Amino acid sequence: MAGDAFDYIVVGGGSAGCVVAARLSDDPSVRVLLLEAGGKDTHPYIHMPVGFAKMTGGPLTWGLTTAPQKHANNREILYAQGRVLGGGSSINAEVFTRGHAADYDRWANDEGCPGWSSAEVKPYFLRAEGNETFAGEHHGTDGPLGVSNLQTPQPITRAFVQSCQQFGISYNPDFNGPVQEGAGTYQMTIRNARRCSAAVAYLRPVIDRKNLTVQTDCLTSRILFSGNRATGVEYRQNGQVRTARAAEILVTAGAVGSPKIMMLSGVGPATHLKANGIEVVHDLPGVGQNLNDHFGVDIVYELKGPTSLNKYDKLHWMLWAGLQYTLFKTGPVTSNVVEGGAFWYSKRSEPIPDLQFHFLAGAGVEAGVPAIPSGSGCTLNSYVLRPKSRGSVMLRSADPADAAIVDPNFIADSHDLRTAGEGVRISREIMNQPALAKYIKREHFPGKEAKTQADFEAYARAFGRTSYHPTGTCKMGSDDMAVVDPQLRVRGLEGIRICDSSIMPSLVGSNTNAATIMIGEKASDLIRGNR
Repeated sequence: MAGDAFDYIVVGGGSAGCVVAARLSDDPSVRVLLLEAGGKDTHPYIHMPVGFAKMTGGPLTWGLTTAPQKHANNREILYAQGRVLGGGSSINAEVFTRGHAADYDRWANDEGCPGWSSAEVKPYFLRAEGNETFAGEHHGTDGPLGVSNLQTPQPITRAFVQSCQQFGISYNPDFNGPVQEGAGTYQMTIRNARRCSAAVAYLRPVIDRKNLTVQTDCLTSRILFSGNRATGVEYRQNGQVRTARAAEILVTAGAVGSPKIMMLSGVGPATHLKANGIEVVHDLPGVGQNLNDHFGVDIVYELKGPTSLNKYDKLHWMLWAGLQYTLFKTGPVTSNVVEGGAFWYSKRSEPIPDLQFHFLAGAGVEAGVPAIPSGSGCTLNSYVLRPKSRGSVMLRSADPADAAIVDPNFIADSHDLRTAGEGVRISREIMNQPALAKYIKREHFPGKEAKTQADFEAYARAFGRTSYHPTGTCKMGSDDMAVVDPQLRVRGLEGIRICDSSIMPSLVGSNTNAATIMIGEKASDLIRGNR
């Protein structure tokens, strides 16, 4: 089918895509088309903060598993990635952390990305942020992305924060303030007791704009090229193949989707494309390489009584919680489950924190994480903030419906495994402090038989998993493996940019959603400036 003509086509309606589409359509003189492979964000779980616990598997994800992880007992690990309008921001745990200033200074000064230093990206973080609690030089208060404190942290979460202090980790009320290190409760992308995804924050207020077209259930087949210039997008919707044309194509399909689309379009490592029967448009070896993700390791505790959110797994308590939320917008449904956390050091000689912790006021919350036989438990997750291991995203075939081969290559580097083991050791010491002792019945995983560094490393190999932070597969920079330049233009091509988490040259030391939204904000300015 011959398609419509637009000024911009945004391919992927996740966190970055929602931002880019909304910001570009601020100009009424341009026409913007946003294509999303998933459906509309109408499922009620999306908008309930506690819904995260129900969405790490199921129809709102792509249903991915990794390639066998040769350094993690050859396990195929569930790899949740959002397939719905809003992408990861519609299904994630809503934790709002931006990373350390040193992360962005590393991008700018060491990794060939001028313009992306901490001072230069900070205005975009602030522009996005609508913080209900904090203000001043480190926070925005008028942005579209609602950020708030947890309404009522569970008592066991408060005990976790106290245990961190008893262990020696200082209290920190604001992980996005002047100092990252410390322990506290996380701020969340929640507004008025409802999830504030990128779709809610950016798209919903402007969805009626005549110059903005949002199409869901559109699986992109390929980018269309005339010579070295991108001219349009071919996609499948309702069983039909459609095309749309634009002056500029903006790929925002995430660290798995963006390299897949580029390679299906003939842009990527030539040998790999030819092996899959794809005509090479542009040999760009970095596409799909440099996959970088946080490898999380959970320890799980059984509790003496019903003092965690697992209590609400029972039908009568679930109904009571639902009624409380419906009537008053209070209670356990307003929790994101991942209530508390910390940034700390595997060893104090580290210049900045190299471990992050997430405390979940429940057990068996996420797909693939052990539950408790008694039904009442809690979980402490840790991961290495700046892993050295790198993996890849490759095509399984030339069929757009086939899932990509995702190989994070977790803990391939000995540094990552050693530090992950330290994270398990420190997690256990935190959980053994007096503030938590009155709640805990026993350690369920890894169990008392794990005592040495070797035991902790073996446990990480056996039970570690993704923390849902894939990045870097279309990295920004100036070296031979860079895919985009610091203006996010695909190297060697015209009329196409990549504007999402895949462009990160290396992982930031925190959750990645806030940084992805920042990328969308900065990208929109780069695009408008070019226009």
